Amino acid sequence: MTQPRARSQHGERRYARFATGSTGFVERHALWDEAQRSAAAELDRHLDGLEFVRVGFGDPHGLMRSKTLTVDAFRVALRNGLDMSPGPFVFDTGHAVGVDFFAPSGGIGIPELTGAGDFLIVPDPLTFRVLPYTEEPTGWVVADEYLRDGSPHPLSSRAVLRRACERAARAGMAFVVGLEVEWYLTRLTDTVGAASVGGFGIQGEPPSVRPVNGGYQFNLDSHLDALMPVVGPLARALRELGLPLRTVEHESGPGQLEFTFSPMDGLDAGDAMLLLRTVIKQMCARLGHHASFMALPGLGGFDPSGWHLHQSLFDTAADRNAFVPTEGSGPLSATGLGYVAGLLEHAADTTLLAVPTVNGYRRLGEQFSLSPDRVAWSRENRGALIRVLGGPGEESTHVENRLGEPCANPYLYLAAQLTAGLDGVERGLRPADEADDPHARGAAALPGDLPAAIARLETSELCAELLGKHLRDCLVRLKRSEAGRFQEWRAGAGPGTPGAVTAWEHREYFGAY
Repeated sequence: MTQPRARSQHGERRYARFATGSTGFVERHALWDEAQRSAAAELDRHLDGLEFVRVGFGDPHGLMRSKTLTVDAFRVALRNGLDMSPGPFVFDTGHAVGVDFFAPSGGIGIPELTGAGDFLIVPDPLTFRVLPYTEEPTGWVVADEYLRDGSPHPLSSRAVLRRACERAARAGMAFVVGLEVEWYLTRLTDTVGAASVGGFGIQGEPPSVRPVNGGYQFNLDSHLDALMPVVGPLARALRELGLPLRTVEHESGPGQLEFTFSPMDGLDAGDAMLLLRTVIKQMCARLGHHASFMALPGLGGFDPSGWHLHQSLFDTAADRNAFVPTEGSGPLSATGLGYVAGLLEHAADTTLLAVPTVNGYRRLGEQFSLSPDRVAWSRENRGALIRVLGGPGEESTHVENRLGEPCANPYLYLAAQLTAGLDGVERGLRPADEADDPHARGAAALPGDLPAAIARLETSELCAELLGKHLRDCLVRLKRSEAGRFQEWRAGAGPGTPGAVTAWEHREYFGAY
C-alpha cells in the first residue's frame, strides 16, 4: 500500500509548479519591483506556521473578494498568480448581472470577459498580514488583477489609484490621506433563517439586530465604555495588523462609532480601508454583533454615517507639506488652493465614486446639516463639501472632503480626489470665495440621487481619463442595474414616506456593507 502513495506524492511535487495561475507569470511579466521581491523572499520564510492565506482584491463596489489557499498553494500563487472568476466585475450590489458576460467582450470591450473567462490575480507581498482572530493561523494579502498577457486588468480599482499616485510622484508629490470613518455597531438577535436567503438580484432579509444603546449623547464616555468589550478587541486587532489607529469615538447615533487613523500614503490608505471594513465586520460577527458601513440603516432613530477624507500633498524634494502657506494669512498655499479648486470643479462629476449607492444620497438630504449638498468650501465649517483645516505655520494643514459614504470603493474614491486636485494644481485654478453658508441655494448643487450621479460620471472627461473607458462603462452598467432594480421595486411598493430609508435599501446594503 505504500508504493502507490509514494508515486502520488512524487506526482504532486512534479505537478505543483503549474497547479494554479500561469507558470512563472510574475517573473515572466516583471510584475514586482525590488521591494516586492524582497518582501516575497522574506515572507516565504514565515509561511510554515500558517494554515491558510486569504488572497483577494477590492471589487468595483469596494468589497473584498477572496479565495482561501493552503500555504503550499499560496507559495505557487506567489510565482504563478491565481485564477479568478470575473463574477465580481459583472454583478451589481444585489448580485444581479449588470455586465453581460455572454456578449462579445462582455459588451464593454474586454475580450477576456466573453463567456466569463478567468483572469489572474497576483498577491502583493507588501500587503501581507496575519489575521489575529482566526481559529487557524491565517494570512491575508491584497492582490492585483491582470489579464493573461500580463497587463493590468482594465477593471482593477487598485490600479486606478496606483496610476493616480504615480502621476503625483512625477510631479514630486506624495498623496497623504487620513481616514475618518463612521459605522454602526448593533447586536445580533437571530441566526440566519430561510427568509434570509436571497437570489440573483433578490436580497433576502437583512440581519436581525437591536441597538446597543440609545445614542444621542455625542462623545459620551459612558456610551463608549459600555462598548469596549467589542471595541477593545477590534482596536487591538487593527493595531496588530499595522493600521495606524488614532482615535475611537462614539458619535450621535445608537452604537455609531468613528475610527480615525494617522496619515498614510495614498495606496496604503486604500488597502487599509479595505482591510478595516473586512476585519471589523468579521470580528463583530464572531462577538455576536453586526457591523455595518451602510450610510443610513433602515432602523428607527439612526443617524447617517459619513467617510470624511482628509488629504494633502507632500513635497518630497522639499520634505514639507505642500499645503502649508509660507506667507500671508491665507488658509492654504497656492498648491493647496489649486487642489481645492480642482476638487470643487470636478465634485459633481466624481460624486458617484464617493457616494456609490442608492442609500448614500439619504445622507445628503436637507435634514442633515452636517452633510454637504452644495459645491462649496470653507474654513472649519462642517456643513461644507470641502473643509480647510490649519493655516500659516500649521504643519498639519490639509483639506477634508465630507461627501463620501463609508461603503465607497476606497481606491476609486481616493483616486478621484487626487486626480481632481492635481488637475486644479496643474491648471493653476483658484476657488471662489469661501462660503458663509455652505447650503446656500445660490451655490451649484451636488447630484441628489444615484441616477443623477451616474449621468455626471458618464459624461465627465476627467472620469473617462481616470477610469479608462472599460471601467467607466462597467461602473455605469453596474450602477444602472442597481438603480433600475430600486426603481422597479419602488414602482411596485408605492411612494412611501419622502426621504425615509426603504426596506429595499436595508436589505440591499445593511448586511453586505
